[in-house]
Amino acid sequence: MDASTRYIGPTGLDPIMNRIFNWLPKLGISVMGSRLLAVRGRKSGEWRTTMVNVMDGADGARYLVAPRGHTQWVRNLRVAGDGELRLGRKVEAFTATEVADADKVPLLRLYLQRWGWEVGRFFDGITKDSTDAELAAIAPGFPVFRIA
Repeated sequence: MDASTRYIGPTGLDPIMNRIFNWLPKLGISVMGSRLLAVRGRKSGEWRTTMVNVMDGADGARYLVAPRGHTQWVRNLRVAGDGELRLGRKVEAFTATEVADADKVPLLRLYLQRWGWEVGRFFDGITKDSTDAELAAIAPGFPVFRIA
């Protein structure tokens, strides 16, 4: 699998669990910073939603990381350039800028420190303790967006 097309789709119980966990932000429940990401579909123009972890970076900015790779939400966000983060009735509009691969290493490390227990299976043995070179090697397969 090429890093630029890397995508790990839901398997087993994932679709059922995704439906359940997508309800939590709709009910106003955040688990460790989770939000319901809403982005307009690049073809349909309709709102598409999925749960994401919003990460506060060391630089004070906020980020979205796609642990499953180049998903539909990633492709839609690239085209739309903006979206919404929802939690209950609270809706926060944002614009997104994709982070260059060369700048992802500290962000991927921070993401794994915070959510490695949840998303580690998508990182093929890479952990928060992996070397910078190991993180740099996987960076193209993990889209990251700075949101403001």
